[in-house]
Amino acid sequence: MNRLIYDSPFGLLQIITKDEKLVSLKLVDALLEDDAFSPPDDIAFETANQLKQYFEKTRIDFDLPISFGNASPFQIAVWKSLQRIPYGETVSYSELAHMAGSDKAFRAVGNANRNNPIAIVIPCHRCIAKNGDLHGYFYGLEKKKYLLDLEK
Repeated sequence: MNRLIYDSPFGLLQIITKDEKLVSLKLVDALLEDDAFSPPDDIAFETANQLKQYFEKTRIDFDLPISFGNASPFQIAVWKSLQRIPYGETVSYSELAHMAGSDKAFRAVGNANRNNPIAIVIPCHRCIAKNGDLHGYFYGLEKKKYLLDLEK
């Protein structure tokens, strides 16, 4: 696996790729040395470039090869549904459940969002409570609000 740390306005983002596909994008507190990773590949650099454009508001869609690894079919359906939510828009957990093909599975949708391995690129921050309140985000509601405000 390859790794690149991108210092973004959101914080330090760890980009992990494998076999020329993005497998993980996570916020990290600090750069830790880890010999398990190889130097960044082209996809890691392209991910950092597209993230830079996103934070500069010159990119609204990501165009990256993604690997969902060992995710369940339901998780993959949720994550692909998240990718169809237009930039600057939000949906409720129940709407996302419907988009993923399981109308009543809004709690499972929340769990899939919590386990999203590719934050921002798979925009789980665009999923909000039915009443419009911000609800649940792995990195905290301040970070969720930051991303939603960026997209307005």
